[in-house]
Amino acid sequence: MAKSRGENGPRAPAAEGSLSGTRESLAPGPDAAAADELSSLGSDSEANGFAERRIDKFGFIVGSQGAEGALEEVPLEVLRQRESKWLDMLNNWDKWMAKKHKKIRLRCQKGIPPSLRGRAWQYLSGGKVKLQQNPGKFDELDMAPGDPKWLDVIERDLHRQFPFHEMFVSRGGHGQQDLFRVLKAYTLYRPEEGYCQAQAPIAAVLLMHMPAEQAFWCLVQICEKYLPGYYSEKLEAIQLDGEILFSLLQKVSPVAHKHLSRQKIDPLLYMTEWFMCAFARTLPWSSVLRVWDMFFCEGVKIIFRVGLVLLKHALGSPEKLKACQGQYETIEQLRSLSPKIMQEAFLVQEVVELPVTERQIEREHLIQLRRWQETRGELQCCSPPRLHGAKAIMEAEPGPRPMLQPSPSIRLPPDAPLPGSKGKPKPPKQIQKEKEQWKQAKASGQLDKPPTASQAKVAAAAGDVCPPQNVLLKDPAHLDPAPQDSAPQDSACHHSQDSVHHHSQESLTSQESEDTYL
Repeated sequence: MAKSRGENGPRAPAAEGSLSGTRESLAPGPDAAAADELSSLGSDSEANGFAERRIDKFGFIVGSQGAEGALEEVPLEVLRQRESKWLDMLNNWDKWMAKKHKKIRLRCQKGIPPSLRGRAWQYLSGGKVKLQQNPGKFDELDMAPGDPKWLDVIERDLHRQFPFHEMFVSRGGHGQQDLFRVLKAYTLYRPEEGYCQAQAPIAAVLLMHMPAEQAFWCLVQICEKYLPGYYSEKLEAIQLDGEILFSLLQKVSPVAHKHLSRQKIDPLLYMTEWFMCAFARTLPWSSVLRVWDMFFCEGVKIIFRVGLVLLKHALGSPEKLKACQGQYETIEQLRSLSPKIMQEAFLVQEVVELPVTERQIEREHLIQLRRWQETRGELQCCSPPRLHGAKAIMEAEPGPRPMLQPSPSIRLPPDAPLPGSKGKPKPPKQIQKEKEQWKQAKASGQLDKPPTASQAKVAAAAGDVCPPQNVLLKDPAHLDPAPQDSAPQDSACHHSQDSVHHHSQESLTSQESEDTYL
């Protein structure tokens, strides 16, 4: 798939002062009052005369290419149970990601409930954290005029994205306007990359599940964390992954690998659209959503597994190769895959069971990168390292944490007396004065004189480890027996613990505890 090309190659920049590529140019003209009225209806399909047509549960017009026939329905009771479990996870996301990530992965493999899919994708991809870290950024990009060299190309691609979906069926409708906003904003956010045609279906799928601002940040995460370098000008990253896929195929299906090698078919001829669009234009829609659920959780290894499963079942047996005697027949076989191998339950089960790990992908990546450098030189696009799934992204970009506030262990009313005391408590100033006097006496060595009971209380409140001996408090009835300590260095304090030190064991071990009581 060519970088930012239309049907006849790249378009020239729009003329200065032209409205081409602006949001206004996508709306109906001023002489189309009737169209303006229709555009305010509930869906864009109504504005194009499709109101009488039936829409499936995914939003596609029944009977169109994107619509599906018989679907595997999840029982309503099971669906409600899954929704309850996902709500609990989303409301305690950091805890689940830190301690129960395997459970999240298993639930993604079972399928995210449709009512929570958009929200879950935002949490899994880290798009929600990006949005929190960049408040108002999308609105700023949305209001900016945009780079003229991309705007016309983006506008020409809008009507090609899922034209039979109710969101995008109307030219200039709400879906196409939001799609234009998201793609234009990305060209401003990453001007060095600009726009690539394969980004349009990715953004369109996201817009089917979330508003434009959230879709933008999920698109950013896909382009920068999940598939870095895929949409750069030279498409070097997708070429490297093509070689990785072909190398992994030798272990997964030697028959298919041998056939493609003998036919000298470059991986780019069949895997470019698969990988760059994340199978959004290849699989039935129910299978697309299940693949994306796992992709957001586990990363690019899901894309590799899906590609390997399709190649294995399309070309992995001698019987299937009888109809693929040449390059053309082989390419056609891969472009018109059997519905059986793309069916939701079969495909997901095969993908989950395929033993292709992140470590294998990274090892092959290093091998193919070394070969690339030996034959072609250094990569021109220095993309960031790829992150394999939600956990890796969360560890690399942790979300904002609330500030921890100190919380005393014991809370008393302001007018409550100290434990073990009788009558009205002394004012804070008097207690502070007596404490300072006691510390001065201790520092000057005047500890031979037996202190008063009030001084002993102050010493206990100050947290002295071994208060003076031969001193008893006025209220001995509240004293607790001191615990025995076998350490020899504490032997000098045994007698005093019977009278004073029990206060420090009741959370009065620091200045903070005294302030708490006061």
